[in-house]
Amino acid sequence: MTDMANSEFPGIIAGGGDLAAFLGTNKAAVDAALGDAGALLFRGFDVPDPQAFDAAIAAYGDPGFTYEDSLSNAVRTNVTPRVFTANEAPPTTEIFLHHEMAQTPLYPAKLFFYCEIAAHSGGATPLCRSDWVLERLTAQAPDFVARIAEHGVRYTNVMPGTDDAGSGQGRSWRSTLSAADQAGAEARLADLGYSWEWQEDGALRATTPALDAIRVLADGRKTFFNQLIAAFRGWADSRNDPNRAITFGDGTPIMSADMAPAIQIADELTYDLAWQPGDVALLDNFAVMHGRRPFEGKRRVLASLIA
Repeated sequence: MTDMANSEFPGIIAGGGDLAAFLGTNKAAVDAALGDAGALLFRGFDVPDPQAFDAAIAAYGDPGFTYEDSLSNAVRTNVTPRVFTANEAPPTTEIFLHHEMAQTPLYPAKLFFYCEIAAHSGGATPLCRSDWVLERLTAQAPDFVARIAEHGVRYTNVMPGTDDAGSGQGRSWRSTLSAADQAGAEARLADLGYSWEWQEDGALRATTPALDAIRVLADGRKTFFNQLIAAFRGWADSRNDPNRAITFGDGTPIMSADMAPAIQIADELTYDLAWQPGDVALLDNFAVMHGRRPFEGKRRVLASLIA
């Protein structure tokens, strides 16, 4: 018996049997539920391994958005052509709330997650409705919202020459930009409208053009669609300083006082999804932010992107 009549956040679809068959048969209802809730958790279905997860994504039927073609900052490993590991940063690293790849001009519309192995402790995936955040933020910090609406935001990230799996920002510029050499990287950056500066150690400091920080959804709702919280709180490693990671689109720095209300509101509205083996989640990337709590023990959560 499967129940989709749940308006909670996230929406929980409790069922049994083959998830691929369920998604293939009920896609319209699933999409309607996703539109209402922003995130859905499929629990109790028979999803024993990554291949079954891949089959469920295929049955869902929407076109994929590959990791290779993305500008994701995270180091990931493909398990199948459409399924890859989630951010491989160390277990002690918290990954703060963000919309997937909203710090780039290229981003997916939806995300699938699959829990193959749940952590011994910790490791929840925090989820937060971005439309709810923006509604409260507009009332509490209207000047900040007006500035990001008018000017957008810019992100600066320093990419290493080779993958650094010890950092949540560790994907190399070669992998990120699908470039074999510096000339190829510069051509891709120029095409995307970025500015850049090569570092003495071969790393690449790149800054985006002004990107939208608020998105209008098809139904007219507006969302806090960006990576500001994650960048401000978490883009820290041997190359990156969170205090230099974000600015308004006009180049003016975004300060702690600017970010404090957004962080507080998002933290208050966050739901921690505590994984069970076999769980699958589907997120509307335009409406819901996600992250990763630190954890102990082995944890294997896989992901797939939908265009």
